[in-house]
Amino acid sequence: MVWKEGQELQAGKYIVGDVLGQGGFGITYQALHTTLNQQVVIKTPNEHLKRDPDYDKYVRRFIKEAQLIAQLSQDPHPHIVRVSDLFQEAETHCLVMEFIPGKSLFELVGQQGALPEAEALNYIRQIGDALAFVHQQGLVHRDAHPGNIMLRGKGKAVLIDFGICGELVPTTVSSMHPGHGGFAPIEQMKGDRQPTVDIYCLAATLYYTVTGERPTSSFDRKAFDIELPPPKQLNSNISKRLNQSIVRGMALEAKERPQSMQQWLKLLEAPKVVIPPPVFKLPKAPKVVVPAPVKKTYRQEIVWPSPKKSPALPPRKPDTRQTRTIPWIWLVLLLISYLSIGSFLTEAKVLVVVWAWAVAGAWVMAGAVAEIVTIIFAMIFAMFWFLVVAVAVVGTWAGAVAVVGAVTVAVAGAVIATKLGKSFSKSQTFVILSGTSILGLTLGWLVQHSIEILSNSIGS
Repeated sequence: MVWKEGQELQAGKYIVGDVLGQGGFGITYQALHTTLNQQVVIKTPNEHLKRDPDYDKYVRRFIKEAQLIAQLSQDPHPHIVRVSDLFQEAETHCLVMEFIPGKSLFELVGQQGALPEAEALNYIRQIGDALAFVHQQGLVHRDAHPGNIMLRGKGKAVLIDFGICGELVPTTVSSMHPGHGGFAPIEQMKGDRQPTVDIYCLAATLYYTVTGERPTSSFDRKAFDIELPPPKQLNSNISKRLNQSIVRGMALEAKERPQSMQQWLKLLEAPKVVIPPPVFKLPKAPKVVVPAPVKKTYRQEIVWPSPKKSPALPPRKPDTRQTRTIPWIWLVLLLISYLSIGSFLTEAKVLVVVWAWAVAGAWVMAGAVAEIVTIIFAMIFAMFWFLVVAVAVVGTWAGAVAVVGAVTVAVAGAVIATKLGKSFSKSQTFVILSGTSILGLTLGWLVQHSIEILSNSIGS
């Protein structure tokens, strides 16, 4: 029978609450432990199973395995629900377990859809570790579907409704009821209780968690040869490693699956990258340097000599060199004068002797000018000398010309000699004046002679 809400059990120790679930073998209630004021879960066999001829045998097995599970609770696993009591109410045997508030994994995926790979692996690894612990105790859960995995919060998962139900379901009642279809292997229908059953159930649960879709049932795959779609076909975001681990865990034949839960869990682990340990070179021992004995030192006052004064440099001698100045204007005037004299004397057919005397006189005058004191004395001397020579040789008119030339030459020569004497020596002054006079006379002769030749050519 189904207990009503508020019904007291064990003389008021427990008060029945809501019905949490009802399966092929049992009914699960939420109840209140009145002494501890704590919510608990009470699981009982279904009354309608009493008509099964093997019912008493199943009940005995229920009691035996409940006792084994209670022993597990003495050293509780963090991801397995704890069993706190086992009692009989009238003819009904009851198993009391802790109440886990929160949602089941089945409800979470139904509300949110497929979970990210990392989150799904976090829950499945915890339940896989719990199932490995159960297998070490010689038990098999046989019903590790998403509805029996409760989520406490903070990423913790707990396996509830320990597999007594699936273990004791008579052959007349299939454990693969419609609510949990697709999570049990085909051999579970025959009552197989090998760890490979839980491996298939947990792999199918992971399939549902990362795809949001129920996997194809093992019965349909076996009977109708319906293919199981790989989970990566439904969710391309999952890794190849996860896809292959699920497919291997859900192999239709038990012998083709990993034979232990630990082996299957290793398939889910990412390959570890082995980083070689760093090689540390031992530092060389430092050389011990023994310091030399320290000699005693004494402070000594040092008297630095006063710096010597540098000897004064002798005063620079004034530059006595004088810039030589050439009176070009006067030299040109002298040159033109002699050019005119030479041209005139050539035209007048003056004897060579007169020419020689005139030139000699100019030279004597030029040399004497450097010695005379005044220009007037030079002029008087020049005029007297040329007048005497000219009158004695060629006549009065030539003398007049000689006088004019002498005056010009005397004046120019005297001025030039005076200016040259400031920059040149006497011998240098004589060379300059005599050279200028000879050049002028020669140019005058050439000019006059060229004119005569040209005139003769035109007349003939």
